[in-house]
Amino acid sequence: MTMHPRFIQIHTLHTYPAALLNRDDAGLAKRLPLGNATRTRISSQCLKYHWRIADDRFALSALQVPMAVRSRLFFEKIAQMLVSESIPEQIANLLAYSLRDAMTKDLGKLLKEAKKPKANKKKKNEDEAEDADSEQDDKKEKKQAFLLGYPEYDHLKKICLEVARSEGINAENARLRLLERLNEERENLKSMPLNCGLGSALFGRMVTSDVLASRDAAVYVAHAFTVHAAQVENDYFTVVDELNDESGELGSAGIFDTELASGLYYGYVVVDVPQLVENLEAIERTHCFADSTPPDKRALAGKVVEHLLHLIATVSPGAKRGSTAPFDWAKFVLVEAGDWQPRSLAGAFHDALPTETNDGEPPIRQRAIDRLSDEIGKMDAAYGAPLTRRFMALDAVEIPRAERLDLNALATWSAGIIQAGAC
Repeated sequence: MTMHPRFIQIHTLHTYPAALLNRDDAGLAKRLPLGNATRTRISSQCLKYHWRIADDRFALSALQVPMAVRSRLFFEKIAQMLVSESIPEQIANLLAYSLRDAMTKDLGKLLKEAKKPKANKKKKNEDEAEDADSEQDDKKEKKQAFLLGYPEYDHLKKICLEVARSEGINAENARLRLLERLNEERENLKSMPLNCGLGSALFGRMVTSDVLASRDAAVYVAHAFTVHAAQVENDYFTVVDELNDESGELGSAGIFDTELASGLYYGYVVVDVPQLVENLEAIERTHCFADSTPPDKRALAGKVVEHLLHLIATVSPGAKRGSTAPFDWAKFVLVEAGDWQPRSLAGAFHDALPTETNDGEPPIRQRAIDRLSDEIGKMDAAYGAPLTRRFMALDAVEIPRAERLDLNALATWSAGIIQAGAC
């Protein structure tokens, strides 16, 4: 029976000495209590952000597919574009404001309200209360950042411009005309391949508007954590006042401290291949491995995972880059493929590894891989899960039922099994 690569699971070990990889609200290294010790950690949001913005040969942008952008200025930019196309400023602002409403509120309700005739008289206190509420909502929405794919953004600009140039447009009917057009365009927007951009196709997007399409994440990222107890140092430093030297005085322009942490971090990422294919190609996830789906429909998903694997292995997160140079390549990468539900190997480190090495013991990195190997062996014995495995390692280690490859071969293999639809 053919086993499909429904899930690609990626396990990594990275070493970072004297670095502030991810800060909390107090500026300290983020922590995680686990088992018998508190660890330092790197949040999934931090990891995903650095993978998204990486700029090298394996950058996501190098795939030459539409990307996504997050901003709260979309609607201001659309209004400016309309004015530059000789649309009256009042109508331009009305259309942009109405579009923003349609991105955050129920389109059916907005249409119903826009079609109602305006009352001639209103009580003054009702008017003032309504204006105050409207102003508060307006301020809140202006602060909200939206995640749009470039195809969506370009299509929305085109819709606004066409409505603005339509016959008989005026300040009284502009809002209703735009809302009606958006209602007609909903399915077109949702069916555009990669409409929400590659970032959203990978990491998901939840929207409250029924104009845009929500996207379930295809890549699940765990918080990375140290396999041993937290190793944290308070770094005290001063800034020398160099101009003060001219007067013959020695002094400081400031005294500061920050927290630095060192550690060997376990990372875990899961790629839901059918969901990724659906997000990229606008086909139902249930058809991902169907005989009627040609392999080239999975080719982009394979290429994305190939790039992602390189990024996970080689792109480092971290604040204070100028003073800590927190750059590392993975010392170990394990890729598992199969159609069973994914499972983390974090349980291997529920009891923190001791950092001290006794006589005759291997280094902590090798002990960490031994822990992972032991955990895999026990899971296989208990569940009999048929998973295909490949790994890359700097050390002389073995993984149950796994073949050793270098990173390029590992990434190429991952892409190949996705396109082939079998592992």
